[in-house]
Amino acid sequence: MRNARFALLGGVASAVLLATAAPALAQAVDVAAAPAAAAAQSREQLAPLPDVDIPFTKFTLNNGLTVIVHEDHKAPIVAVNIWYHVGSKNEPQGRSGFAHLFEHLMFNGSENYNTDFFKGTELLGATDQNGTTNTDRTNYFQNVPTSALDSILWLESDRMGHLLGAIDQARLDEQRGVVQNEKRQGENQPYGRVWNAITAATYPDDHPYGHTVIGSMDDLNAADLPTVQQWFRDYYGPANATIVLAGDITPEQAREKVERYFGDIPPGPPVTQPVQMIARMTGEQRELMYDRVGQPRLYKVWNTPPAGSAESDYLGMLAQVLSSGRNSRLYKRLVFDDQIATQVAAFNSESEIGSQFLVMVTAKPGQDLERIEAIVDEEMARLLRDGPTAIELERARTSVGAGFVRGTERIGGFGGKSDILAESQVFHGDPAAWRESYQRLVAARPADLTQVGREWLTDGSYSLEVLPFPDYAAQATGVDRSAGVPTPGDAPQAVFPTIERAQLSNGLKVMFVRRESVPTVSMNLILDAGAVVDPDAKAGLAQLTPQVMTNGTDDLDALEISDRLQLLGATLGAGSGSNSTNVSMTALSSRLDPSLDLYADVILNPAFRAEDFERARTQQISGIQQADRNPGAIARRVLNREMYGPSSPYGRPASGTEETVRTLTPADAEAWHDAWFRPDNATLVVVGDTTLAELTPKLERAFADWRAPSTAMPAKPGPADAPDAAGQPRILIVDRAGPQSVILAGRVVPAFDPTTEAAIDTMNTALGGAFTSRINMNLREDKGWSYGAGGGVPYGRGERIYSVSAGVQSDKTAESLAELRRELTEVVGSRPLTDVEIQAARANMVQGMAGNWETNASIAGELQNMVVWGVPENYYDTYAQRVSAMDAARATEAARGIVGTGPTTWVVVGDRSTIEPKIRALGYGDVQVVDTHGRPVQ
Repeated sequence: MRNARFALLGGVASAVLLATAAPALAQAVDVAAAPAAAAAQSREQLAPLPDVDIPFTKFTLNNGLTVIVHEDHKAPIVAVNIWYHVGSKNEPQGRSGFAHLFEHLMFNGSENYNTDFFKGTELLGATDQNGTTNTDRTNYFQNVPTSALDSILWLESDRMGHLLGAIDQARLDEQRGVVQNEKRQGENQPYGRVWNAITAATYPDDHPYGHTVIGSMDDLNAADLPTVQQWFRDYYGPANATIVLAGDITPEQAREKVERYFGDIPPGPPVTQPVQMIARMTGEQRELMYDRVGQPRLYKVWNTPPAGSAESDYLGMLAQVLSSGRNSRLYKRLVFDDQIATQVAAFNSESEIGSQFLVMVTAKPGQDLERIEAIVDEEMARLLRDGPTAIELERARTSVGAGFVRGTERIGGFGGKSDILAESQVFHGDPAAWRESYQRLVAARPADLTQVGREWLTDGSYSLEVLPFPDYAAQATGVDRSAGVPTPGDAPQAVFPTIERAQLSNGLKVMFVRRESVPTVSMNLILDAGAVVDPDAKAGLAQLTPQVMTNGTDDLDALEISDRLQLLGATLGAGSGSNSTNVSMTALSSRLDPSLDLYADVILNPAFRAEDFERARTQQISGIQQADRNPGAIARRVLNREMYGPSSPYGRPASGTEETVRTLTPADAEAWHDAWFRPDNATLVVVGDTTLAELTPKLERAFADWRAPSTAMPAKPGPADAPDAAGQPRILIVDRAGPQSVILAGRVVPAFDPTTEAAIDTMNTALGGAFTSRINMNLREDKGWSYGAGGGVPYGRGERIYSVSAGVQSDKTAESLAELRRELTEVVGSRPLTDVEIQAARANMVQGMAGNWETNASIAGELQNMVVWGVPENYYDTYAQRVSAMDAARATEAARGIVGTGPTTWVVVGDRSTIEPKIRALGYGDVQVVDTHGRPVQ
C-alpha cells in the first residue's frame, strides 16, 4: 500500500510540507471522491476491486545495488527511481537534518557534471521529476525518453559514485542556507510549527523519529564539511540503494546499462537499520499552541504499528470511515450537520518502524475546540464500540483501492509503479510486498477494523489545540529610555515578624510566629544534638535515626504513616546536621489536631523495626556512595577533614562512612533517640495560621507523655576548633577523571559575631555571594571557564571556614585556581572593593529582605538559625541599617578579617594526569595527591 507519510512529501521541500500537514488534508479529500451512487449499493451489487499485477525482474549487482525492472511499452519513456535507505531516523543526536541537507547537495552537481542536476535533466526532456526525504528514505526520480536513458543513468551514477569532490565549503554553506530558509518558510506558514510540537510530544528524544526531518537550526549550523562527507560515505553506497527502471525497457537492456554505469562504484559500509520501534503512549497528553492562523484547529495523535503490517492497513481504512466523503462519521457530524468545522481529515501516517494515526479538525472561527474534541471522541468511541457498517467499509475499500489502481497507470512519480516497487523492496525486502496489503484491503471485514481500532486508538493519545494568536500591537509611543533605568525609591522597611515564646509543662521551649496568609501551620522540632555527638565508630547514627523514626511508630507502619499524611494533607520530614537534629511537619490549620497527633506519635513512639531500619540504612549508604562520586561532595569532605583535623567530629562527614553505617543496628538508633530526644534538649518552632493561645493547649495534649528522664544528658563536644594550618598553603588533588574540575579552598575565620556579621555579609555579596560578584563575573562571564563560582562563610558554633569554590573546565583548572587566588589577594590589596560595588550589594541585600521572608518556611529557617547558631532574636531589627552603613572602607576591613592572606588549603577534584603538572607549576604551595577521603596517596 502507498505509504501515507510518503504521500505527504512532495518536492525538495518535503520536510516543510510534512510540518504543515496541509497535504494530508488534500490527500484525505482526494481519496474521498468515491462515487456517491456506488456508496449507496451493497457490496454484493458491485463488482469486486480489480486484480492488480506489477510484474518485475529483480537482480543485484556485485556491489550490492538492487535493480528492479518493470516493462511497460505503452510509451517510449522510462521511469528511473532510486531509493537510498537513509532518512532522518538514521541521524544521531546533534546531526538532525543531515539526510534532507544531503538531498539538496546531491542536486548541486557531481565531480564530472559539476553544475545543477536540473540543468542536465531539462535538456533530456525529463518529466515527473523530483527528490524527497522523509524519516526513512531519500529518493530521486524522473521519467525520461528512452533515447535519454543512458544520459540519466550516467548522471545518477555520477552523483552516487562521484559526488564528494564536488562538495566544498561554499556549496555546503549555500545549501545549508537554502535548507534553513526552507525551515523558516515552513514554520512561518499557518500551522507551520505543528509537526515540531507533535514530534517532540509523541516521541522520546532518543527515538529515531524523535526529531523532525528538516532538523534543528543548531544542528544545521554545526554541520561541517568532514562530517557531511562522512555521512555520504556511510549511507549513499550501492549496497544501501535500490534502483527501479519501469517503462520501455527490457530486463536485459536494464542489466547491461546499470552494470555499465553503476557497477564500478564501491558498495559502501554495512548499515544498521531499526526494524520496529513503536513508541506506544499511555494516558492522555495535551498541549496548547497559539499561532497566526485564521481558524482554531485540533490534532489528535496515536502512535501505531509500522507500514506494511495488518494493523496499519486496517487503521488506514478506519481513517477513511472517519473522514473520507460527506457521509463519513466526522465530516458528516462536524461539517455537514453541526456546521462547526470547515475541514476534517483522518489518516494513518505510515512509516517504516512505526506509524501515527492522526485526526485533524479545523473549526469555524469562534467555535469551541473543546466541543469539537468531545464530538471526535464520541464518534470514535461509537465506531470502536459498534464497528463500521458494511457500506462504510465498502466506501473505504473502494476509495483506497481505486486510488491505488489509478496510481498504477503511471510508471513514475508518487504512487506510480516504480514508486510502489521501490518502497516494497526497501522497506519489506520484496518488490511484491504491496500485494499483501492490497489483498488485505480486498478481504477486509468490519471486525478487522474494529479490533485494530480498539487495540491502538483507545489509549495513549496526544491532543494539540492550535488557537489564533490575537492581533496584538504595540502602542505608538513609550517611555523615554534615554535617561536610563529609573532610580528606585527607598525600600520599605522589612520588619521581621514578632516572635512569641512559651514553655510547656514538660520543659519543651516553643518559639511561635503567627502568619495568616495561608491556612497552614509549619512545625519544626529542633534537638540540640547532631552528627558531632556520634562516636567515631558510629558516625552517621545522628543522620540515620530521624530517618528511621519517620518510617514507623508502635502503632503505624511506613505505609500507614504515608497514607495518613496524604489524607491529612500534611508533610513530614526529618534530618540532622552537625549540631542539630530536626523533625518537621506542615499541616492544614483545619486539620491541626489530628496532624499533631501523628507528629507527636513519630517523635515519641518510633518503633525502630528491623525492616524499617534496614530500608533507611540502605538509602543512607546509597547516598554515601553517590557522594563518593560527586566531585563537590568529595571536595567538601576533604576540606573539612583538612581544616578541622581527622580526629575532630567537625572534620568527618555527617552521613558517616559506608563502614560505620553498615555496623549500626536498630538498638543503636533507639539508644540515640532515648539519649537526645528529650523535651529539655529541644525547641519547637511553629509558624502559621493559629495563635499561641490556641496552640499551647494542643501541644500540651499532644506531648503530655513526653517527659525528661531523670538521668543527666550525655556530654556534647564543644564549639568547633579548627587549628589553622601554619606556613605555606597546601593544595590537595583528588584524582577523578572527567571534563570538569571542582576547586574548593578555605581558611579558618572567627566564630559568628552578630556585631560584625552584617559587614561580612555585605563584603561577601560583592566578592563572591551574588551572580554579579567579582569571582563569578570573572570565571563565568569574562573567562567562560565555569557555570558558577563564588564563596562565603556559613553560620557555625565556634570557628568557621570561609571558602570559595568553582566547577571549571578541566583544561583551565590551574588558570582558574590562579584567578581565584588573584581575586582573593587583590581584594585586600591592590584592588579593594569599590563604593559602586558595595552600593550594589547593599541594594541587593536590603531590597531583598522582604522577599526573603515571604514564606512560612523562610521564617522558620530564620528561627532555626536563632535556636541552633545563637543568632539574636533582635538581629534583624537593625540589620538593614548596618548594611546600609557599609562603604568601601568598611568592606576592606571585613575582607581583611575574613579573606585575610587567602586560603590555607586548596582542594582540587579532577583528572590528575591533566591538572597536576600545571598546578605544581603555579608554585602556590605544597601539592599533595589524596584519595576521596583526604588520605595521602603514594
